Parts: sequence; C-alpha cells; structure tokens
Amino acid sequence: MATGKAALSLIAPGAQVVVRDEEWLVRAVQSTRADGLMVRVIGTSELVRDQEATFFTELDDVQALRPEDTRLVADDTPHFRRSRLYLEALLRKTPLPMGESRLAVGHRQLLDELDYQRRPVQVALEALRPRLLIADAVGLGKTLEVGMLLSELIHRGRGERILVVTPQHILEQFQLELWTRFAIPLVRLDSEGIQRVRQKIPATRNPFTFYKRAIISIDTLKNTGRYRHHLEGIRWDAVVIDECHSLINQGTLNNQLARVLAPRTEALILTSATPHNGKPESFAELVRMLDPTAIADPSSYERRDIEHLYVRRHKHSNEVSAEVGSAWADRLDPVGVHANATAPEEAVFDELADVWLRPTSGSAPSKGRGRSLFPYTLLKAFLSSHHAAAETIANRRKTLASSVPDDPDAEAEDVALERLAGLVDSIDDESASKLAALASCLREIGIGRGSSTRAVIFSERHATLEWLASTLPPLLKLSAGAVRVLHGSLADVDQQDIVEEFALADSKVRLLLTGDIASEGVNLHRECHHLIHFDLPWSLIRIEQRNGRIDRYGQRHNPDIRAVLLRTANDKIGGDLDVLDKLLDKEHAAHKALGDAGSLMGLHSAKEEEDKITQAVADGEEIDEVVPDSPAEFDLLMAIAGDSATDPVETTGTLSLFANDAEFVDEAIHEVFEDPNESLDVHREPEHELLSFVPPEDLRRRLEVLPQSYLKERKVLERVKVTSSRTVAEESLRLARESSDSLWPEVVHLSSQHPLVDWLSDKLLVELGRNEAPVLIGAVESPTFLVQGVYSNRRGQATVVEWFAVDGLPDHARVRSIREVLDSAGVGPTMANPGPAAQLASLETLVPAAVEAGRRHMGDVKADRTASVAARLRDHQRRLSAWRKTSKALIGDLSAERTRARRAQEVDDITAGTEALIESLETAGGPLVRVVAVIASGS
Repeated sequence: MATGKAALSLIAPGAQVVVRDEEWLVRAVQSTRADGLMVRVIGTSELVRDQEATFFTELDDVQALRPEDTRLVADDTPHFRRSRLYLEALLRKTPLPMGESRLAVGHRQLLDELDYQRRPVQVALEALRPRLLIADAVGLGKTLEVGMLLSELIHRGRGERILVVTPQHILEQFQLELWTRFAIPLVRLDSEGIQRVRQKIPATRNPFTFYKRAIISIDTLKNTGRYRHHLEGIRWDAVVIDECHSLINQGTLNNQLARVLAPRTEALILTSATPHNGKPESFAELVRMLDPTAIADPSSYERRDIEHLYVRRHKHSNEVSAEVGSAWADRLDPVGVHANATAPEEAVFDELADVWLRPTSGSAPSKGRGRSLFPYTLLKAFLSSHHAAAETIANRRKTLASSVPDDPDAEAEDVALERLAGLVDSIDDESASKLAALASCLREIGIGRGSSTRAVIFSERHATLEWLASTLPPLLKLSAGAVRVLHGSLADVDQQDIVEEFALADSKVRLLLTGDIASEGVNLHRECHHLIHFDLPWSLIRIEQRNGRIDRYGQRHNPDIRAVLLRTANDKIGGDLDVLDKLLDKEHAAHKALGDAGSLMGLHSAKEEEDKITQAVADGEEIDEVVPDSPAEFDLLMAIAGDSATDPVETTGTLSLFANDAEFVDEAIHEVFEDPNESLDVHREPEHELLSFVPPEDLRRRLEVLPQSYLKERKVLERVKVTSSRTVAEESLRLARESSDSLWPEVVHLSSQHPLVDWLSDKLLVELGRNEAPVLIGAVESPTFLVQGVYSNRRGQATVVEWFAVDGLPDHARVRSIREVLDSAGVGPTMANPGPAAQLASLETLVPAAVEAGRRHMGDVKADRTASVAARLRDHQRRLSAWRKTSKALIGDLSAERTRARRAQEVDDITAGTEALIESLETAGGPLVRVVAVIASGS
C-alpha cells in the first residue's frame, strides 16, 4: 500500500516512522523516477533494532508521526545529558539546505587551510547540481578537493551512495586519502575486493548495491559488457572519475562507461590535469557529461558556456602562489646528463643514420603503414637502451615474417633489421654509456648502501626497466630489495603495493623504476625529491606529468630533475638529438612562466605532441618552430587557467551544543553505555586527545569496508583509536609513512563524519520513544518549545532548514533564535537537573499551538530562504532556452534528413529531462514542523 500524500512532507532525516508495524528512524530521503521517495532507515523497535532498510513510498505505507501528537517526556539524566545529546544528534543528522553554498565541514577535515583548494567545492555547491571538472594542473591536490566536496555532500544528505573510479595503480592511494583526511570509508573493489564481495552475495545480486560507498578501477569497470546491467540498475548520489581525459574519445570503453554513469548520478566530479586534447569536439564531449545543455555547437563555444562547470589553476596562479609557500619547494633547473656513445653504440648510430634515418640509398628499407616514421621508432628504442632496441627489432621481424610470403620488400627490410640487430647485440653492460652515466648520477645524488636517499627513474620501455633492475643493484651496492619495478602488466594489487612501499619512510626501496603508468595521479613526493628520465619522452605533456610526481604540493625539498641523454658524434643525426635538451628546458621554462607546458604546442595530447615533434625532426625542421616559447594561438584551456576568484571562500559554522566532536563523543558513550569502561574497555590519553575502545559488533560492521590488510595490521576491529588533535593525527600519518608495514595510520582523526560519530548519533536518536520529545529545566520565562522546520523539493532534498524557539503560548506566540534561547537558558554540560518538570500533561496541550506557530513562521521565511535556489533555477532555465534555440537552428544546417530527425529528438529529450530536473528542484508541499524539545522553568 502506498504512502498517503499528506504524509510525504513529514518524512525527513531524523523523523520517526512506522513501516510494516515496526518503528524506524529516517536517515536519508531521495526521490526516484517511479517509486516515489526512497526512504533509508534504521530500526528502532525491538525486532528490527539497528537493522538498516530502504522503503519506497509508492510501494510501502510509510507512516510519519503527526507532530501535534508529540508526547513530552522527562529527562532524569545528570545535566540533562540525554536531552542535549538527542538534540545534538538531530542537529548533526539534519542536512543543510540546497541554497547553502558556503563550506560547512569539508574545510574542517585533516588538511591545510588553503582557499584555492576550497574554490572548486564552492563552485560545485553554487551550481544547479554538483557537477564539475576539476582540471587543476599537476600537483595542486585534486584528491583533497574531491574529498572536501564529498564531505559537504555527505553533510547535506546528498552523498549517501558514492562511487569513485580511478586508474588501478592509485586505488589505495585515493582510498587512503579519503579515509585518513576526511573519514570517508570506501570499500576497494580491486581484484581481491570483488572476489570477497562475490563470496558474500548471491550470484544474482548487484555487487554495487552491497556497499553504499565504493572505489574501483576504471580498468575493471570499463568492461561494460560485464558490468553494464549492474550499473544501469543503480543510481548514485555522487560519482568521481579521476584522470577523466581517458573518457574523451567516443566509441572507447572508457567513454561508454562514462555515458552509463553520467546520467545516473546527482553529482558528477571529473578530474584531470590534461582534460583538453586540442579538439573542441572532444572537450565538448567531456563537458556534456556534466551538463548536456552547456554546449550547443561542439565545434564552437566560449568560456562563458562552461565556466560554471570547470576549474583550472596552476602553481603560479595568483590564488595558488599566494598560499603554497614553503609547503611546495621550487624545483631546481633540470640537468641533462650527457652520455657520449661508445664505439659499439656509434656503430649502431652510423647504421641508423646511413640506412634508416638519412639513407644514402635515398629511401629507408621500412615498408608498409607508418614506414616513414618507423626509423624514428628504432632511434627512440635505441635511445632508451640496447635491450629496448633489440626487442623492437625482434617484434618488427616477427611482423614481417607473418606478412605476405616472398615479399621482396619485406625480405629487404628483414635483412636490414638483421644487420642492425647484430650491431645492437654487440653492446653489453660495459659498453652501454647511459648505464654508466646513470650509475654516476645516482651516486652523485647519494644513492647507495647505507643511504636513505631515493629516486624515481622513468623509462618508456619495459625491457629497459627490467635491464636496469638487474644491473643497478650491483653497480650501486644495493640489495635486490632496494629496487622495485612498476609497470602496467602487474596485477592491480601488486601495483598498489609497490606504490605504497616506495612511500614508506623505513622501507628498503631506494629506486623505483617505472613506466608512464606512474606519470599520472601517483604521489611519489613524500620520501623522494629526485627524478631521472632515463629516456626522455618526445612530449612536453608527458615530461610535465612525470615531473609532477615529485613536484607537487607537500614537497618540502627542491625537486631535482635530470635526464640521461645519449649523444653521438655522427653528424647526420647528432643534431636530431639536440631536441631532447631543448624539450627538457622548454618544459621547465613553460612550467615556471605558464604553469602548463602543454599549452606551448596547443595539442593537449602527449601522443599528438610526440608525433608532431618526430615528424618535424624527420623533416629537418627547427624545434623552435614546432615548440614555441609561448602559446601561438588562443587556447581555451589557458584562457581559463589561473583566472579563478581570489576572494576568500566563505565558510559557515553549524549549530551545536558541544564545544567539539570529542566532547560530544565522550558524553555520548557514557549515555549509550551504562558502564563504558567495563563494556568497551575505554582508554583515554588526554595529553594526546586520544580515545580508544573495543568496538561493538554494529560499529565493526561499519568499519569492515576498509582494507582487510589495514584492519588486520592495525587491529582496527579489535580496538578503535581516534584523536581530536590535528597534530597527533598528522603525526600518526607521518609515523605510518615511516613504518615498514603500512601507510595506514594506527590513530585516525576524529571528525564530525567519522563512522564512530555517525554510529553514536544513530543510537542517541533512538533513545526516545515513538514521537517523543524531552523536557529540560532552564532559565526561561515561560515554556519554550524548540522547533525544527524543513521545506523540501520534489526530490526529497531540503531547501529550507530552520531551527527556532517558540514561547508565549498559547495566545501570544513568539518566535526566537534557538541559539539565543539555548544560551540564555543555560543549556550546556554544567546545567543542573533538579528533577522532572511539573505538569507535563499541561505542557503537552501547548504542542499543537507550537506546531501551528512553527508552520506560520516557516511560511513567513520560505520566500527569503529559497531565493538563492530560485535564482539558480531561473538562470538555468534561461541557459536551457538559449541552448535549445541554438541547437534547433544548427539542426537546419544538417544535410541528412535522418540525422536531422535524430538530433531533433535528442534536443527534445534533453530539454524535457532538464525541465523536469528544474521543476523537481523547486520547493514543493508544506513544511515539516516538529517539536524536538521543551525548556520549562524550574518554578
């Protein structure tokens, strides 16, 4: 049986309801397309106590309790502890209204106070829906910006179901940041995590409904054939897609994944330092995922079309440079470490020059597709290492062997490759000049036995990485365990383990050898400030991405970046190699002047940069003509970069009866448990503001989503350890980084959204019976009713939240500030409890009058409180109208009738969907008004 319409406005977070003859506490409310309101609850009556459930108002009769029938109850606890904690829990569980765009909780988490990191949160909260591309340059802290925004959404009741999608090698890093900095627990669905979930649920169960907040790799999830039906059957409150530039190209699996997720989430947060590949149409594809009405013509749009969806700054932006200070040391000038070719290497250079690159015969022996640039593939492989060159030659010969039999061109090329292979094979470790140069460079910076210095070494070639891993330890007198190799062929769990091990201060790892899998998203700066390009990419973007692994916010030492560059005496190609020195210098100059080296060529694609530079070298062009010292053309990305506001990001406090979270937790534990020292084995260290205890079963269930290794190593399920001291929490993180076991700290920061706080709040709210409100004794002239008022939109989201007090009842009702009343009445931890208030029955007769006065007050404040949301809705309606008009006009320019019809239908569907969205966000129905407590006088 469906819920009656009159009851819908009474269903709000914190309200008590009766469903299927059991009592429940409402935790969250959300609208659905077909089943009315989705009401998430936790059981309060004996049979369902502490059980979580979800009901739909079109399928179940959710009986909201009438506020006029509220029964008043006495509070016999010391200092009215139960009443104060009940009120506090209700305050914490009530979401902020949609119109509140100031930061309330995100900035209070465990991170530095930086306005530039708060800016994206402000932009997202001011939008119609929180949908934003965070395109900050490498190193600014996009993960922290995401964490702050998710914190705000959770506090607003708009972040219950969260999905985070990242590259597989940074799954744990992202999960760690969100837990230790923001107390947001995500279950990690890597290969091991998915296997555990499969063991717990039936084969037919959607794995994404089992956990409400999850993190998964894009490599796993992009298999839409396997997961699509699961993804299509669920809606998210927030989806985060990290390194989103991989979504741009239509037809790819990544793009298909994004198209499935984007329309099925309220909030969509995309992050990438390189979101623009130089093609307006591709970038428009990314923007349309955020707002399909932002861009009408994907080949022609302006900054004003997208500025509400986009934030980009770099280190030298005014807003950023004013704040980072010593927390981000300036990088040193890069050093090109030249290695002069040995005789065997010169023989290879001569062969490459005379036969392949500048052939004396007039044409290179390479045939088939890509033949003109294949000689440079050989050159780049050799510039990496003789092992990489040998591998490239072998692979090419295999391809030729499988081509058309008896092809004379293929046979000629194979003969040339065989001769080149012979020359390459004559090079050994002793005659590999780059190896000697690298070893010398590493000794110079301090790598060696007994030293704590670390370095990360990049190479594009797997064969080169494996060769270095085998040769460097004996050269530098390092143990085999001091070197780790990271590449894409490793399992996701192994990749995460290597990244974590390199970040641990007391791990034995001194050298991380990695390919470009680690050039995006990985934090390598905590224990390392030396980076060496063993082979330098022919792309400014890729160089900058690599350098950003150690050159990022939080780097306290000057990043030291070097590149080992092989030099030849061969005049034919010696000049070609000058390009590498120039690329190294140009990236550094652009980074200092513009904050974005990719803007110089305007291509915004590492591959396209490499292809263009390679072609230019092949054609004998000067590198300065291809890579200018400043952007030659207007660049949409650069036009927005660094141009965000510089005024302080506004924040707001939250109404609370307690000085801090620790005080609330301490009193709550004593209220919920009769003897917490006995039942929880509570231990306190006041000097460290530390609290630890044995978690009960229902709290353990909330923590089990965290990594099993963390739970086991830190024994989290045996003893929870939290601290309200930011200093102690940061020290715990530092000690974890210096440990050889895990980056996950033993003690975590206690914040307002820690599962412990949420768990206690749930328990406090169910201490009162059905439709009951407590009575306190305080310094008031007449009985004063504390009232909560909430207006919602059709999606169940709060648009007005008002806390106020009513006295002077029944005939002279007066509405006052609840903060003023609480202060003047002396409500706090030291207030005396003289005993039960007299005449509870007579006080109850005033409840209907208090509710009615509350409804009148809510009607009076409605227009003012909803003005900001109404203005946003009008702005979006105007934007929609303009988009529809332009889109319809563009349809007339299409030549094919079928294409015109398809596009017209698409425009109509998007218009109808957006109009429905706008309508659903308007405040609807009457207010929820309820008495939450009464303060009576003691006389």
